[in-house]
Amino acid sequence: MQKQSPYNLIVITGPTASGKTQLAAHLAYRINGEIISADSRQVYEKMDLGTGKDYDDYIVNGEKIPFHLIDIRKPGYKYNVYEYQTDFFKVFEDVCSRGKFPIMCGGTGLYIQAVLDQYKMVHVPPNPQLREALKDKSLEELSNILKQFKKLHNTTDTDTKKRAIRSIEIETYYQNHPEIEVKLPEVKPLIVGIAIDRELRRQKITQRLKARLNQGLIEEVKGLLDAGLSSEDLIYYGLEYKYVTLYVTGQMSYDEMFERLNIAIHQFAKRQMTWFRGMERKGHKIHWLDGTNDADSNAALICKLIYS
Repeated sequence: MQKQSPYNLIVITGPTASGKTQLAAHLAYRINGEIISADSRQVYEKMDLGTGKDYDDYIVNGEKIPFHLIDIRKPGYKYNVYEYQTDFFKVFEDVCSRGKFPIMCGGTGLYIQAVLDQYKMVHVPPNPQLREALKDKSLEELSNILKQFKKLHNTTDTDTKKRAIRSIEIETYYQNHPEIEVKLPEVKPLIVGIAIDRELRRQKITQRLKARLNQGLIEEVKGLLDAGLSSEDLIYYGLEYKYVTLYVTGQMSYDEMFERLNIAIHQFAKRQMTWFRGMERKGHKIHWLDGTNDADSNAALICKLIYS
């Protein structure tokens, strides 16, 4: 029997294409753990290739590792950090109550920080009047409005007008309403990051994009559109869904789609690393592991940290 760990949550993070899920699964296999996803797009059903749901990664030595907060909403839904924090702590308490070790795994920095820093959040309802007042403004104008807020509670990507307007809506609500005190379970996290050389990361991102296109990413997007989702809904989700939708709807050639999407994913990975460095500056210790190690070797290293 292993000695008691000072931690009650393991966080595995890193940039896209760094191998987070595989590492989390191997660790869960070793420590009787369950994985809680921290990915803002894997919550949606039928959005598999574009969000990188590699279900095979959850199988270790023939055993399927339990995972949570994946496939919990319908496509078209606008999931947010408030809902994630609520859903996370429900799962966290359930996993702990069954004597399992919760392992948070994902690259959505805002979701991770909302849990670790226990953001005090309230549900922000739609503001039709504000939306009407903002609807004719450009993305640049909306971004400038956002910069006027002293503290941003919602710092997700605002690469579309709809996302920017929603961010302004959230910040305006916080200005006009005092924060509600919310008591959340205590987390004692061990945070592990996967470090990967920038050039290798770029190679892995491009290879993975090619593989997903070959596996049927375009057909996945066509299927979602055929099922009734609007192109605007899919573009809202960004990256793969944004650019492939623009290609499928004839607004972009295949070559342009691939080139621009490839660049966008590289930029996204860079923003992820910037976020993680920001977490470190704010006092979160991240134990960086070599991303060229195999998943089982890194899982063994994490075990030493957990029970040291």
